[in-house]
Amino acid sequence: MHQPAELQDYERPTCGCGRQLRHDELGRVACRLCQDRVDHALLQLPGPGGLYAQLATRLVPGRGGDGPVVSVSKTAPLPVRLEPLSLLARGGVVTVLQTWLVDWHEQLGWRHPRWQGDLQQQLDGVVRALRTNLEWAATSHPAFWEFGVEVSGLVRQCERQITGERQERPIAVACPCGSVLRVTVSTPGARCHGCDTQYDRSAVLDLPLAARAA
Repeated sequence: MHQPAELQDYERPTCGCGRQLRHDELGRVACRLCQDRVDHALLQLPGPGGLYAQLATRLVPGRGGDGPVVSVSKTAPLPVRLEPLSLLARGGVVTVLQTWLVDWHEQLGWRHPRWQGDLQQQLDGVVRALRTNLEWAATSHPAFWEFGVEVSGLVRQCERQITGERQERPIAVACPCGSVLRVTVSTPGARCHGCDTQYDRSAVLDLPLAARAA
């Protein structure tokens, strides 16, 4: 009986990062390298020494990184810095991750997850639950790539608020279909909403600038 030939390299599906899935990764939506990257990003958020807890030390206006509190304005500063506060409060890091966990529960047919404790405890709990189910998500969830991009974005936002690094300027690039994508120099990749093409980091940065393309 004739056995079907193994998929040739050019026939193998690719992960959202642009990397071809290995033979032992076929049937998954994401490669194991991307799964490991997301896991590493999630691990940076929880705990007393994690990025989320460190945001609370950056609420004082004028404090960036480990430098002294300074003020060059003649007007009274706001009592807290709004950027780290928005990441700490409801609607920020915790809410974004909880929204993903709710989606995963719905995909699996599980009951709605319950949130317990203060926001730090909820953050620790939701990260633990996401990491527990990360193998399933990287294998079966159709939006795992978008999840990974969002988690990486949250980590970068937290790091910028903690270190005082300025936010990267977005760059408008043009997809051949005519849609405009807004990316940064450190973007891991992007999906065009016009034609649904998935670009890895090098491919999306090779696209022409939108203004020049026009």
